[in-house]
Amino acid sequence: MTDEQVIFRVHAVQQMFRRGISEVEVRAVLEEGEVIENYPNDLPFPSNLLLGWIGTESKRTPLHVVASQDSASRIIFIVTVYEPSSSLWEPGLRRRKKI
Repeated sequence: MTDEQVIFRVHAVQQMFRRGISEVEVRAVLEEGEVIENYPNDLPFPSNLLLGWIGTESKRTPLHVVASQDSASRIIFIVTVYEPSSSLWEPGLRRRKKI
């Protein structure tokens, strides 16, 4: 995902600002994170939910990034960014809890 142009949607920028998450941290998740959910039917482009870890070795924070990819023009759109809640996610933060 790293060779593509990255465009941050307004919603993502708002959430990043509100949550104190930087562009550098989001880009690190794009480069090093793991795809934990696929949304192939999302429009206008398929998207993925990635899990990555930000911060220092002594204080690592989980981060979820929803990214949509236009493969034809090699653009990644950042849809939203958030710290996953343990009340909604199973331990490891890779699977949603069944409610």
